[in-house]
Amino acid sequence: MAAPSIQSRLGLVPGTPPLVSLRGVGKVFPGVIANADVDLDVFPGEIHALLGENGAGKSTLMNILTGIYQPDEGEIIVGGRAVSFASPVDAIAAGIGMVHQHFKLVRAFTVAENIHLGWSETPRRISRVALETRTAELSARLGLAVDPAARVAELSTGEQQRVEILRVLARKARVLILDEPTAVLTPAEARELFAALRAFVAEGNAVIFISHKLDEVLEIAHRVTILRQGRKVATDWTDACTETSLAQQMVGREIVLSDMRGTERGRIGASVLALEGVSLMSEGVTLLKNVSLELRAGEILGIAGVAGNGQRELTQVMTGLAVPTTGRVWLEGADVTRAGARRIAAQGVGHIPEDRLHAGMAPALSITDNAVLREYAKPPLSLGPLFRPWRATRLAREIAAAAEVMVPSFEMPARNLSGGNQQRLVARREMRIASKVLVAAYPSRGLDVGAINTMMRYFTELRDAGVAVVLVSEELEELLTLADRIAVMFHGEIMGVVPAEGADIEAIGLMMGGRRAA
Repeated sequence: MAAPSIQSRLGLVPGTPPLVSLRGVGKVFPGVIANADVDLDVFPGEIHALLGENGAGKSTLMNILTGIYQPDEGEIIVGGRAVSFASPVDAIAAGIGMVHQHFKLVRAFTVAENIHLGWSETPRRISRVALETRTAELSARLGLAVDPAARVAELSTGEQQRVEILRVLARKARVLILDEPTAVLTPAEARELFAALRAFVAEGNAVIFISHKLDEVLEIAHRVTILRQGRKVATDWTDACTETSLAQQMVGREIVLSDMRGTERGRIGASVLALEGVSLMSEGVTLLKNVSLELRAGEILGIAGVAGNGQRELTQVMTGLAVPTTGRVWLEGADVTRAGARRIAAQGVGHIPEDRLHAGMAPALSITDNAVLREYAKPPLSLGPLFRPWRATRLAREIAAAAEVMVPSFEMPARNLSGGNQQRLVARREMRIASKVLVAAYPSRGLDVGAINTMMRYFTELRDAGVAVVLVSEELEELLTLADRIAVMFHGEIMGVVPAEGADIEAIGLMMGGRRAA
């Protein structure tokens, strides 16, 4: 008996063509084959996941589909005919739109202004009230709640993502491409997004869903295509896959993320970093309230909580990027409350920030410049006032090799790296200087399962060497796997600190919602 067709499994009329097809698509950059002979079909009513390691070619393939890059070979077929997109404007006119990892909103504008900016259907003369009314109607129709009058700079990351999606859907996109859409969302926001995506494809549209979260791929997608080293490995129905089988196809080997607390380690030592009654105010808003924490040598302290509850401000205070309004910060017994980021880093504190591209890198500078940012003024890169570029290039190559980042040219801007490779490069750079403390905020965002496993192993190696590690994560499983203790944040306060081993997940969830530990 013949296997049911794709159309029949999706509930489509037999013979229904794909909304979009890629045939034999290839793209080569200097020294790197980004894509080679890739085929992909996406049908109406389908959520199609795209998986692969960092650098596997996912973003390049989607940049080709949306007109950012031109393919070196192969063709794009939309509506049964071959098309060529000179720019994203051509792609959106053909019904294909993409929401990138790094949003492209004007932060000083309102939601309504951002959605109407550059849209051909925006009237030449229109009042603010009319703009907001049109936006509210669009929001209600598409099931993506936003405040049309709110300024983008005041929105949470999840709200900003909704605005980006509305911008694309307002322009009548039938194929919506989402790049790591849940990396910046709370579990509740992710559920809301999934509901909106299911409603979108139920109307005969399609979604291409790029993610490294295998459980979410199995939950939301009908089919999954896996890329490895720029080539398609497989396309399967997700109901025939498991997280293990997907991971193995992605990386070509078995991946097991075990409980790393049990690895060989030294004893937890003395206090290295301490916060004492720290509060932080900004423009009349309390961001941190009376936070007291102690971090000891040779331990991993997990910071749990729904995003936006003071985690970013906590890491900024720990690394000297923010000065507390009240309270003290101590590093090995010395008061560093007002020492500043440069001095604290020089004393052995590394920082992997939440926003890797804008806070962790200078996007327009070269990969070499970004890799050596922490060490450019030290020997052997510099001797007195003399900077030695060839030494910098050598060090950048060493850091990239340790981070397992393939770099076609160390002179190209850092923004040209994939998001996952940016993260790996920043992480290895910061780990080099973290002789006492490493503060890591959401370090696994945007990383594939193999890279996550590798980074977590690096953290345990630092811990075993006596370095204190602060690990901020929205993934409770990650914290329970790695941390010795978990501090839970809510509205800028510490609700409690509990041992990770044997922790009550329900109790942690209640603390994340505002209940103090008993």
